[in-house]
Amino acid sequence: MAIPLEDTFSDILGKAQRGLILSDSLVASRSGVTEETVARLREGGEFDAVAAKAIAPVLGLNAKALVAMGQKAYAPADVGEFDGLAQFNTVFGDMTVNAYLVWDPATKEAAAFDTGGDCTEMLNIIDTRGLKLRFIFLTHTHGDHIYDMDRLRQHTGAPAFVSHREALAGAESFEPGRGFVVGKLTIETRLTWGHSRGGITYVITGLARPVAVVGDALFAGSMGGGMASYNDALRTNREEIFTLPDNTVVCPGHGPMTSVGEEKANNPFFATGA
Repeated sequence: MAIPLEDTFSDILGKAQRGLILSDSLVASRSGVTEETVARLREGGEFDAVAAKAIAPVLGLNAKALVAMGQKAYAPADVGEFDGLAQFNTVFGDMTVNAYLVWDPATKEAAAFDTGGDCTEMLNIIDTRGLKLRFIFLTHTHGDHIYDMDRLRQHTGAPAFVSHREALAGAESFEPGRGFVVGKLTIETRLTWGHSRGGITYVITGLARPVAVVGDALFAGSMGGGMASYNDALRTNREEIFTLPDNTVVCPGHGPMTSVGEEKANNPFFATGA
């Protein structure tokens, strides 16, 4: 079953407003729409495309992409399947969260990225494919992403790694820029912080397409909230994710997989042009 988008139109408005510290009244005065209309849109009321277009530039959002989200007209193109990449969508509380497994098809050496709420399916794939898990990489330390880390470590013997900005018991800290090798695959680490203080994007090369495991830095059609720094979340995404090749598969912490090119064209936070 296809994984739905993580964020709705109203989620996007709320994240932008909170990040820019703009009240409904300020958005209204700067956009020319009523305060009641701003509140209705943000709260998920009846969609108004004209008002959304007026609000978009005030919030630094692309109007065309924002309206598409409001009209529920956007879904990322299917990135397809290829050997060496698996996505796991598991339940954590009242939400679902993603984790990923990447492996070299030739050597069967593998790396896990986050654990989600339950690593059972990941362990099953490791066993059935005869993979050797060399590393467990954490995109950040929010509970939904690391919940099953100890179990995954105990079952596989693989060491866990996390950004030095978010030290965690049971995981080795590293500084962004450190590289790793898994069989014939190379893994580059990039700091994409803002949603969390030590968010890491892992860029994997050596498969059929480049892959970027981004955690909650970026979602299909949206991004993680700027809980640590909204401006730095925007900046580091642009510098570290959107500079990757357009065909790079983006593996987010929530929602469906997408691609860099797809998000350049359709993500309200990052799309350019009319």
